[in-house]
Amino acid sequence: YGRKTVVTDTGKIEIEVPRDRAGSFDPQLIAKYQRRFPGFDDKIISMYARGMSTREITGHLRELYGIDVSPDLISTVTDAVLEEVAAWQARPLDPAYPLVFFDAIRVKIRDEGMVRNKAIHIALGVRADGHKEVLGLWIEQNEGAKFWLRVMNELRNRGTEDIMLAVVDGLKGFPDAITAVFPEAVVQTCIVHLLRNSMDFVSWKDRKPLVTALKGIYRAVDAAVAEAALSAFEASEWGQRYPAIGQSWRRVWAEVIPFFAFPEAVRKILYTTDEIDKTSRAKSCYGLRARATPWRRTEHRLRVLPGRLFTDLPVWGVRAPCLSDGFPIAQRSARTPSRRVGPHPFPDLAAL
Repeated sequence: YGRKTVVTDTGKIEIEVPRDRAGSFDPQLIAKYQRRFPGFDDKIISMYARGMSTREITGHLRELYGIDVSPDLISTVTDAVLEEVAAWQARPLDPAYPLVFFDAIRVKIRDEGMVRNKAIHIALGVRADGHKEVLGLWIEQNEGAKFWLRVMNELRNRGTEDIMLAVVDGLKGFPDAITAVFPEAVVQTCIVHLLRNSMDFVSWKDRKPLVTALKGIYRAVDAAVAEAALSAFEASEWGQRYPAIGQSWRRVWAEVIPFFAFPEAVRKILYTTDEIDKTSRAKSCYGLRARATPWRRTEHRLRVLPGRLFTDLPVWGVRAPCLSDGFPIAQRSARTPSRRVGPHPFPDLAAL
């Protein structure tokens, strides 16, 4: 091995370069006579965002470049992106979004010596050109209407003036928090969440037939048929055995029926917040090492991830690494409701 000094974004480092007796070996990562290595910091940040620990990054760099990088240097490099992350979190948003999903993912994090569940709240917008965009990530211990009202005000302050459709879980007060800031927004509750909550009242052996019985409600051709199906369910043997299910659907019925105005293919998108789950799969392939990673480090990693990985996610068409395409919607002749609020025309969702 020979030794030489290269200049990186954070200073000079000395590396070991393999060589042979004939001098025929030609290094590929850092070429002969190369004295600058400007992409070194980006490689560290990329490994960090993908969930590698400081020790793993150090070992990987030793294998690739034959250098020993101290944990302090890795911390210096990752901390250098905080300004970039702050800018991403406060970046201006589009004036209007045809569709926004609001939900949370839960990750297990080692916090104060114990593994705990932490909620990462996500707002995932779909632009008029059919691309997903993570509008923001919020780390909050307790999810509530006041928290989401603060989120709505933040989105408003960052430039979003209108939302056509907001798909949410069944949190009490959530629709009011949205319409308080975006009064023209139509709120659609997540049917999948509603079904899961319905199963809380049910014994394990009855769950499968009950799910089948409820399909007639959310798969109805329109809102009137759906309400008739709900009434029929309440009068049925299952409805009599578990009256709390019908009552829970009645309480949020105003947020259940909006998606009946859309064709079947679009309903499959609107009846669940699964798009956030698909996007959050990035935490698997980009590796949030929850069980081995302290919360303070994972929290920082989550703040590093957005601007580098989640800014512009394709819904269909181009596939980003490890990120699932969201809406496999072909062109359709079916028309869906559209509206214009102020200067912002919303597109026909079926044509996206």
